[in-house]
Amino acid sequence: METNLKTSPTMQAVDAQELQRRTIRRSDYVSCNQAFIDCRTPGSDTKENYSIIGPGVTQNAQQVVNLREPHGFNIGAAAMPHGVVNNLHLHFTAEVFLNWSGTWRMRWGADGTDGEFVCEEGDIVSVPTWIFRGFTNIGGSHGWLFTALGFDNTGGIIWGPSVLREAEKHGLYLTLENQLIDTVAGDRLPDNVEVVPPLPQSEIDRLRKWSAEQMEERVVRQRDLTWSSNPFLSSELPGGGAELATVIGYGMTEDRDQVPPIHYPHNFNIAWLRAVADEGMLQHRHDHSQVLMGYRGTWLVTLNEGDEKVATVLNPYDSISIPAGAWRTFTALDDEAQMLVVNSGDGRVRLEWPAETRRHAEDKGYATDAAGYAAAWNVVRYSTIDD
Repeated sequence: METNLKTSPTMQAVDAQELQRRTIRRSDYVSCNQAFIDCRTPGSDTKENYSIIGPGVTQNAQQVVNLREPHGFNIGAAAMPHGVVNNLHLHFTAEVFLNWSGTWRMRWGADGTDGEFVCEEGDIVSVPTWIFRGFTNIGGSHGWLFTALGFDNTGGIIWGPSVLREAEKHGLYLTLENQLIDTVAGDRLPDNVEVVPPLPQSEIDRLRKWSAEQMEERVVRQRDLTWSSNPFLSSELPGGGAELATVIGYGMTEDRDQVPPIHYPHNFNIAWLRAVADEGMLQHRHDHSQVLMGYRGTWLVTLNEGDEKVATVLNPYDSISIPAGAWRTFTALDDEAQMLVVNSGDGRVRLEWPAETRRHAEDKGYATDAAGYAAAWNVVRYSTIDD
């Protein structure tokens, strides 16, 4: 796909048109009510599926995908009225629920009886791979769950046996090529095409069992977040006062004492960033794909350097994709601004700061050590390099 990126060996500038393409407003999200094979199952027929960054696991070729460019992960959403059910299914790569609004009952197991818990607004849930999971909106109003899925190709999903049997009653079949066949709408089931059968009981019996206590360890609740007030080299500089709470993976923290509550591989990392008005993250860059997701308040997101700077505002529910290598600055526009930051990869995200920022940090007594963590300048400056 042709883009408007200007590249050089040392930097990548994003022009205004490209920033607009990468800024996905909530009003730009397009739901598909027939994304999956359970779209006619009573109690599940009014759920909305969104594919925002990458196609995710949709089974409908007509699903609108806002930004198809590979990021190493997918971002989507499920929005559902009160009482609506998302039926049991299995993922091969990481699935993380990001609860923007509503109260949800999560359940797991091939028949949904292995356990359940309640997910509240602001919670983040990392569901184990290779287990059946489903959820129901129990919050009394329309709810919204963003989802982050591992890798560009997720491998699709496996539906619970009862889901496939119920769908067949409503004329819906799924082929091995992940094509949804709707015979009620006039589709014909091709003669030499194999449809997905229910997973054999012998394979279901081999799946790992997860206890309620084990699943609760994979829930990071908003009220339990641990915030670092000095997560970056620039934290003590004017305008650099953002706080960071790691959720999945070490990500881009430069606080060597910050440990994420979830640290096993997802092929992406997730952290909350918050700040009061006029504070945030000073100009920096790194070599990972990045998506910003507005949660509370508003942020000014500025890309590039000098005369090439372009900017846009991140509102709640908006998403912005920032390409690897681009300079970026995040500034809160009000006192309770909070956003989610998703970066590609399982390792740490090593930040690069402009020379001017490094000099100002040294004046404040800070530098980064060889591991990329913020440290006392009067210690680091006297270190020696081993031969």
